[in-house]
This record gives sequence, structure tokens and C-alpha cells, in this order.
Amino acid sequence: MMQDGDRYTHMPFRRTGRSGLMLPAMSLGLWQNFGGDRPIETQRAIVRRAFDLGITHFDLANNYGPPYGSAEENFGRILKTDLAGRRDQMVISTKAGYDMWPGPYGIWGSRKYLLASLDQSLQRMGLDYVDIFYSHRFDPGTPLEETMGALDTAVRQGKALYVGISSYSAKRTKEAAAILRNIGTPLLIHQPSYSMLNRWIEPDLLEVLGEEGIGCITFSPLAQGLLTDRYLNGIPAGSRASQPGSFSRELLTEQTLSKVRALNQMAQRRGQTLAQMALAWTLRDPRVTSTLVGASSVAQLEQNVGALDRLEFSAEELHEIDRHATDSGINLWAASSKE
Repeated sequence: MMQDGDRYTHMPFRRTGRSGLMLPAMSLGLWQNFGGDRPIETQRAIVRRAFDLGITHFDLANNYGPPYGSAEENFGRILKTDLAGRRDQMVISTKAGYDMWPGPYGIWGSRKYLLASLDQSLQRMGLDYVDIFYSHRFDPGTPLEETMGALDTAVRQGKALYVGISSYSAKRTKEAAAILRNIGTPLLIHQPSYSMLNRWIEPDLLEVLGEEGIGCITFSPLAQGLLTDRYLNGIPAGSRASQPGSFSRELLTEQTLSKVRALNQMAQRRGQTLAQMALAWTLRDPRVTSTLVGASSVAQLEQNVGALDRLEFSAEELHEIDRHATDSGINLWAASSKE
């Protein structure tokens, strides 16, 4: 592991909304690749390398795996060994909102579920507190005051330093921010899905975040791998789209693939891979604090971080990207932000 001073010289850090918290422009998401189905040695190598590259923010959720909970357990093991003594140089986040355990208290946005889930997450990771605790999705069946009140309680109990929400609509985000402001725990950050093929946050949400001084960290900026060179010539065996799960081959229409090929040509002209251009593009708006990358190998992580070498876009480039970067029906989280 490199000397601590070195890791902060190359990574750009951005302020999270109007808060005092700075996040690296690129953060590591443990949604895929950190479950019990992947070798722990690979996971250790990715996390270590990420930290050395200045990625100080690690984003988890209670049900990341598979199986549920295993990403937090594995991350807890890595914290104890490879990252021992570095806790105060890291921002660690987790979430609750999707199904986690059977029955009505293991899902959605009740106070009962959120606070129990946070306790379990802390136990799995071996932590006293997380830096950010998120409501993972809006719950139409629970008063927003209850869900936000639970986040506030987590902070007052010393189990979270800041709170966030994920996949909330602009309207609900504004409501959540007002409730939290009134009870004295400001809303730090919103985590929406966002990519060149899924631009739902642009019409309203970014404006709300800018006005309210809330940070934004985008997830799935590569559209679950669509915005990489992986699918330019169809579906390769062993890719995420070739297997059942969160990503289906129905998303890979010829229309979408032709957009991806056009964007790929642009990236080549910029001297970047398609993935690097797609990541840089999510960071072009100053209201976006950080973008979340996943990685199945150290090499893939290093390629992703290479996006930070070329973050500028000319007006002409952005105009050309807009011709191809149009909604492609891939927002798997749309239902949550429609409420």
C-alpha cells in the first residue's frame, strides 16, 4: 500500500452540496462483485487498489451480495486486515429499503426496518457508525416523516454521520429535504441512477439538488456495462447480459447498440474508451459530486479511474453526444422515482 500522502495528489475531490464533506470524483460501489460468490482475494486487491488511487468512498447496501449481507461482511473483513487504521480516511455508506429478510419488517421504509437494518449492517462490517446512511428507495406506504425521522434517529444515536436518499423523485426529494431540515439533520446527498442512456435526473432533480445544496452521486453510470466495449458486437458469453439477473438481453436492442457504437466512435476520437467517456460525462455537471464505479478486477478499476484524465468536453462534443445519448428504457429504478 502506498504512503498515505500520495493517494490524495491525483484524485479530484468535490464538495457534497453545501456540506463540509468532500468526496472523491469517483467512488467504489460494491453492488456487484463483492458477494460470497467471488474470491475474497480479488475483492481485497480491488479495494486496496481503489484506496491507493484516492477512492476514499465505499458504497454498500444491506442486500448487496449474493447472498444478501455478504458484501458488507467481506468489506468488514477487508477493513480489519488491509485497511486497518485507515477508518478515518474513508467514507463508508450503506442503505436500507429493498428486501432484506422475510416478512413485513425486512423491506421498504418503516422506522422498524431502517433502524434494525442499520444495526445489522454495522455488525456485519464491524463498525460503530457509517458515514452515510441512505433510504434506498421511496416507500409510498410509509409517511415520509417516519422514514426521514428514522434517518435522523440514526444520526442522533451516533450510528451515522450523514443521511441520504436514493432513487427519489424531484418532488419527494424536496419534501424529504424540508422534513430533515426541520428536525435538524440536513439531507446530505441523493444517489440516482444516471448515464448517457438514462438521463431522468436532468429535467427536475438536478435543479432541486442545486437549490437545496444537496450532493449527487450517480450509480450505474455505465448502464450496467452497456456503455463499455463489451456489447459492441453482440452479447459475449459470460457477460452480465448473458446471465439471468439485474441486466437482461431485452435491453440490448439494435437501436440501443447503434447509439452505443456511435458514442464509442466519439470516445475513440477523444482518446478514451467508451467507458471512460461515459464516466467523465456524468461528472460534467458541477452539481454531481461523485460517480460510482464497480469493478470485477484491478485492471478494470484502473481503466475506470483513467476517465479522470480527460474530464473536459467541448460544446461541440456535448452537442454530438446529445444526439446519441437518449433514453433507452434501461432505468430499472424508474418505479421508485415516479412516486
